[in-house]
Amino acid sequence: MAKFIFLCVTLIYCFILPPSVVLKSFQQKFPEAKQTKWSKENAHEYEASFKMNRSSYSANFSDKGKWLETESPTNFISLPSPVQDKINTSKINKATIKAISKIEKHTGVITYELELKKGKKIIEKFYSSDGLELK
Repeated sequence: MAKFIFLCVTLIYCFILPPSVVLKSFQQKFPEAKQTKWSKENAHEYEASFKMNRSSYSANFSDKGKWLETESPTNFISLPSPVQDKINTSKINKATIKAISKIEKHTGVITYELELKKGKKIIEKFYSSDGLELK
């Protein structure tokens, strides 16, 4: 019975389809997106995970179709100099960088997320464009 319930919950999660206004906004903003999978972030927000230009992206939209943010892959060289400097002078240089993402918000604010591996532990750090560590 427990396996059946798990399977049902998994199937429901895999087949989340946002309202048509959200789908339309997504298609307008990301016409090149492929292999899109949707999840529900909360009661009023949907997240699309997709491939574009051979990379993995995610984008969040309100249930009214407003684009909220996009998370895209980037690399260390593409980070603003203040972010690179902060990373190079902080204790995180003893950890292995697993992934770096650029997060663009609808407000125009850009932040950066580093996924780090230190031993067996995975750590996420967020930075503003001017190198300030965000909580």
